[in-house]
Amino acid sequence: MKSIILRPGKEQSLKRAHPWVFSGAIGSMPEAPEEGECVAVYSHDNNCLGIGHYQSDSIAVRMIHFSYSEPSHGFWKAKFEKALDLRVFSGLSGQGQTNVFRLVHAEGDGFPGLIVDYYDGSVVVQAHSVGMCRITDQLAGVLQDLLGDKLVSLYDKSSPALKARAGRKQVNGMLIGDKKEAVVNENGNQFVVNWIDGQKTGFFIDQRENRKLLEHYSSGKKILNMFAYTGGFSVYAMRGGASQVHTVDSSKRAIELAGDNIALNFPGDTRNKLFCSEAFDYFRDSNDKFDIIILDPPAFAKSRKSQNNAIQAYKRLNARAVEYIEPGGLLFTFSCSQVVGREQFRQAVYSAALQSGREVKILHQLSQPADHPVSIYHPEGEYLKGFVLQVL
Repeated sequence: MKSIILRPGKEQSLKRAHPWVFSGAIGSMPEAPEEGECVAVYSHDNNCLGIGHYQSDSIAVRMIHFSYSEPSHGFWKAKFEKALDLRVFSGLSGQGQTNVFRLVHAEGDGFPGLIVDYYDGSVVVQAHSVGMCRITDQLAGVLQDLLGDKLVSLYDKSSPALKARAGRKQVNGMLIGDKKEAVVNENGNQFVVNWIDGQKTGFFIDQRENRKLLEHYSSGKKILNMFAYTGGFSVYAMRGGASQVHTVDSSKRAIELAGDNIALNFPGDTRNKLFCSEAFDYFRDSNDKFDIIILDPPAFAKSRKSQNNAIQAYKRLNARAVEYIEPGGLLFTFSCSQVVGREQFRQAVYSAALQSGREVKILHQLSQPADHPVSIYHPEGEYLKGFVLQVL
């Protein structure tokens, strides 16, 4: 295994178990590693700090273990078993009322650069690093060994995440089986998930508990679900007894899928109306007021360079939404931008509330569920931030 030697003092973050080595921390590389190759990382005084995947990027090494170890089949199987045990411990066995969950959440499970989602026996893997991309076939074999007959199909959807990084062109494809979609259960609701054509791995699993919270507040309420994607919040609102739901997304395909999911759960129900529209266009053209509004936009910032613009966008969006909330109503508002921290998002929402001149209270502070764990040593893993606000 090739070696990377750090500059003096740059080993401290690894000793604190942070899984990233930045390019500026590297002192020397006796033999240049290939993109995605597994390397051993040493301090300047020759102490091995662990192993990780190398990539010629600002994050130069993503650590997969904090001591020397050969990444064999058994090495990866032990990691997968630990991740699966956490899901079972948190009540996600893949059966019953919920048979969809995230099996591996990148750094949170000790797999930097890897996402693995489970859809009732079908698994979708998405590599966000060249290192994980290089070993996808190996990981597929480990998953087959771990899940046995429970594994129906396995699809590699790394292309949109990798985007030909480091000159590597990745093509999506089936690794096991040929299943392209499934009807899954989430808290007793049914959803059609298509991992070939859908965004991310096909479904936004991370909002499961927040959708359930919305259901609790929905009885008799008129609800606006903005950035609805496949209608998850709308389905929960209707099961909670909402009197009317407006489901809005700028994607025609997303709105069609939202309609399918609503019809799957509530055939013939006329409480929902579908709108294919940009958010601000919808607000401009609508005179309706709502008891509850959900704002779950896509990430406004992909990098630190766009952080300030994202914060301003969150402020404008939330200020606009507050105008359409009936007195005493609720705003479920979220940010999934990793580079926008919880306090920064809170300040953007605060500014929007202040601009409205209305009394606003925080009822709930929301995050991602237990199958999207955040390592305490890697706070960057907390990407999903949310608030439930009462607007008086």
